[in-house]
Amino acid sequence: MARRCYYEVLGVERSASEKDIAAAYRKLAIRFHPDANPDDESAAEKFKEAAEAYEVLSDPEKRSRYDQYGHAGVEGRVHHYQDVEEILSAFGDFFSGSIFEGFFGGGGRRSRVRRGADIECEVRLTLDEAAQGATKRVSFRRSERCAACDGSGLTENSRRETCQRCKGRGQIVQSAGILRVQTACPNCQGSGVVVRDPCRQCRGSGFEPKPVELDVRIPAGIDSGMQIRVTGEGQPSPSGGPPGDCYCVVQVEPHPIFEREGRHLIVSVPIAYSQAVLGATVEVPTLSGPTELDVPAGTPATHVFVVRGKGMPDPRGGPPGDLLVKTYIEIPPTVSPEYRELLEQLATLEHKDVSPERKSFFGRIKDYFAHLAGADQAEDHQQING
Repeated sequence: MARRCYYEVLGVERSASEKDIAAAYRKLAIRFHPDANPDDESAAEKFKEAAEAYEVLSDPEKRSRYDQYGHAGVEGRVHHYQDVEEILSAFGDFFSGSIFEGFFGGGGRRSRVRRGADIECEVRLTLDEAAQGATKRVSFRRSERCAACDGSGLTENSRRETCQRCKGRGQIVQSAGILRVQTACPNCQGSGVVVRDPCRQCRGSGFEPKPVELDVRIPAGIDSGMQIRVTGEGQPSPSGGPPGDCYCVVQVEPHPIFEREGRHLIVSVPIAYSQAVLGATVEVPTLSGPTELDVPAGTPATHVFVVRGKGMPDPRGGPPGDLLVKTYIEIPPTVSPEYRELLEQLATLEHKDVSPERKSFFGRIKDYFAHLAGADQAEDHQQING
């Protein structure tokens, strides 16, 4: 099924401001929240569709790419949410303190347990690695369990106390006119407890940043800007929820021979004038080794030949791209006396036997100047008789 336009999903114009987009998404989130639609199976799908649209249109860089290229411009950059919990975790800051919690309470499991943050790292590939697929080691920093306190955030002198501001509930209720808005307690960050004399190494968080290395499998055909999602390798959740994910952003390095346009590769191959006129079989490079290309007699000075299936694989399982061979006639900077003598003979023959295209070109030039001369004579005649 074709995906709907993100602007259509949120019900806003393409010129909508960030504020308008956020307001439209908030309205849809309330309307299609599964808690408000327990008997409507389509509500969850609409809830996820709205979240995906908001993720793109609320990000200036993603929105610009979407406006220019549509869904293809953000392919590989959009997170496709699997369930409501994942959406609420990803947009926790958006929903907290909002009217959304006023409708659905916000004091239960969903508001307290949050998914860990995602991590982004870069992985660089050669074009050959991108074509064949590879396993690459990536490095980044991630919060790990504190060694000093074994992740508890406590010392021998630490003690947990009930948060006095929220009385251990983890939530506080504020009045906004006729509405009651429930938010996470800022004093205990929604946990309901505070720690006196916490671990000094992690400052009571139970985590400390550490370097991490992972081996990531890169599928064949991947291109710059695409992302590899490694599930569960992001930041841990501070509230006991699932960890975030690690997104490896791919950068494919330039190749000394080939240029790349999506699934297609481009290579420029020089040929001699005699090969273009008489025809020849030339050897051209591909990523899998050299192959022969038939250049027919009378090939123009610049021409593009298509070698089917010799481009890049499709990471989504489609057919591979093609190799586009751009031939051009190479002009030698210097020639030997024998070469010059033959070229002079050729020049004499070409003057006697002009090619059809040049005949046509020179004929058009002759007609053009004759037309100009006739127009000038007519103007002179008009001035004399005027």
